[in-house]
Amino acid sequence: MRAVERAVALLRAFAPDRPRLTLTELAQATALDKGTARRLLHTLIATGVVGFDARAQHYMLDPAILEIASAVQVGSDLRDIASPILGEVSEATATSAFLWIPHEHAALCVDRVRAPRLHIDTTWFAVGARAALNCGAGPRIVLAFIDDDTRERSLAGDMPRRTAFSETSPAKLRKAAKTIRQRGWELAKDDFYVGLAALGVPILDRSGVFAGSLSITGLTADIVANAPTRHLKVLKDAAERIGARLQTHHTEVDRRQGRKP
Repeated sequence: MRAVERAVALLRAFAPDRPRLTLTELAQATALDKGTARRLLHTLIATGVVGFDARAQHYMLDPAILEIASAVQVGSDLRDIASPILGEVSEATATSAFLWIPHEHAALCVDRVRAPRLHIDTTWFAVGARAALNCGAGPRIVLAFIDDDTRERSLAGDMPRRTAFSETSPAKLRKAAKTIRQRGWELAKDDFYVGLAALGVPILDRSGVFAGSLSITGLTADIVANAPTRHLKVLKDAAERIGARLQTHHTEVDRRQGRKP
């Protein structure tokens, strides 16, 4: 059990902003001594989930990890349904569009479509990246629409100050969540990355159950100009279409499995 836990810790040390790590960096990130880390890494290399660049002395995740990731079901229904609509939103608004779901007291990005003219690609924009719920329109929508107990556990965790505009006060975030929930959208400016803003809306199925959030990101000057009315209708219409299709999908799955919808 201990060896498995250590091996998983090594795999989780890799991240979008840390795709290539040295033995020293991996040992430090997992609190393992170098000898133990090296032995576990050799085993992971043999299984094909970790690779090693001998010239640079860097370890990285190998493509075999994608075979495992492809079996992940978390958010898959929502992603499959929303994917074509996400592309339409990106094209209509000339922004990058994102799909978020709540996961382990954070917001998990399960899909994105990048705007061709937005030449900024940061680590938190990647599919599979997790974001704390205090920054960004998509994550803050998640904060507003999760249940009260989950929200409180999330607020008790780390709230990173990414920029001078990031809100980290649990009391203020709690108040902001109430406001967001009441108006049904969120505009976040410069709190994730100075110079970028985001607009987000919730995705609710026909029963009113929260499924995730849809957001767009672009240069602050572009998003804020005439915002939120400039893109809000596009986002709300898209979220409504996704929610309707999600409800239909769940009803069909229940029918096939013999359950009453």
